[in-house]
Amino acid sequence: MATEATPATAPAADGVAARSPVAPPSPLGALPRAEAFGARAVAALPPRIKRLVAGKPIHRDGLELDLDTQVIVKLAERNKSSLAGQTPTEAREEMRNAVRVVEGPRIELPDVFETTVAGAAGPLRARVYVPEEAHAQGLGALTIYYHGGGWVRGDLDTHDQPCRLLAKTSGSTVMSVDYRLAPEDPFPAAVDDALAAFNDAVARAGELGVDPARIAVAGDSAGGHLAAATAQRCATDGGPAPAFQLLIYPATDFVEKAPSRTTFAEGFILTKEEMDWYEERFLALGDDRHDPRVSPLWADDLTGVAPALVVTAGFDPLRDEGEAYARRLSEAGVRCLLRRHSGYVHGFIHFLALGPGSRQALAEMGGVLRAALAA
Repeated sequence: MATEATPATAPAADGVAARSPVAPPSPLGALPRAEAFGARAVAALPPRIKRLVAGKPIHRDGLELDLDTQVIVKLAERNKSSLAGQTPTEAREEMRNAVRVVEGPRIELPDVFETTVAGAAGPLRARVYVPEEAHAQGLGALTIYYHGGGWVRGDLDTHDQPCRLLAKTSGSTVMSVDYRLAPEDPFPAAVDDALAAFNDAVARAGELGVDPARIAVAGDSAGGHLAAATAQRCATDGGPAPAFQLLIYPATDFVEKAPSRTTFAEGFILTKEEMDWYEERFLALGDDRHDPRVSPLWADDLTGVAPALVVTAGFDPLRDEGEAYARRLSEAGVRCLLRRHSGYVHGFIHFLALGPGSRQALAEMGGVLRAALAA
């Protein structure tokens, strides 16, 4: 099997689609590099010193913010800039830099390569993460991953580390999909790309060395929304369907604003201003917010949708709508696990360098995927 350092640009002998090596990340600038060093230095401090840095414990809605997370929030708020007035290009670059400050050293895997997958309007870039055990016992499992970023930003690089850890802990090959972004391609482009990519992966299961009956969909935030919409559409269309769905703090409701959207509207990484900024670029005024492709929570019938793990963060504006969606799945007879990480904030899967919590949470998700996709 090829390693990450081995270029592979031609089709393999077993018929796998053409590969290309993963380009190394561009060097961090002086300021982000200093921020990364400072954040990791703070993360290594004893809890007593961290508490001095973080300040008094923060309590809200009956919950206490995790200490490491409180340090992250304090550092982030000090350096955060408003999305208002930024172009999508500027916002995307800001997210790339922010993620690289907190993501830590690269998690190594035996084989990581880039390829393409079918989108609704043409080929999409994709990155495939192959763990050591993927094909140890014949055809392996596959998880199609849709990154977060408000449907406007985020890419293969911003979610590289979470995908690596998910592959490593689940034993499943992970394919991260670079779907089209708004405002250049607003709704329903990303939703249609997500479904097209899933269907293409199923059709190419033999090329990828995976079992078409053991393919899951997964995603965080906007990507959780896309995974939920994909699972719904597969159930209603009657075509191939995912074996499982992993929804990490998903956006599910553009109709009503759940209480957590107000309770945690400011001061916990994802803000109301940012959510409004994303929505204005993803949706047009005439789009029907009740359409389940927009608001999966408002689907008439969830019977037959793939089993799910819904993961939420206690201090997240999207917490309540994610948990409401988990309840709707259960009420429809869908096997659904709900896991709230009470002291965490939106985006916690990126904080791999800043304390053990995020790594442990992702490892737990990987364990559930492992069990759900077992042969």
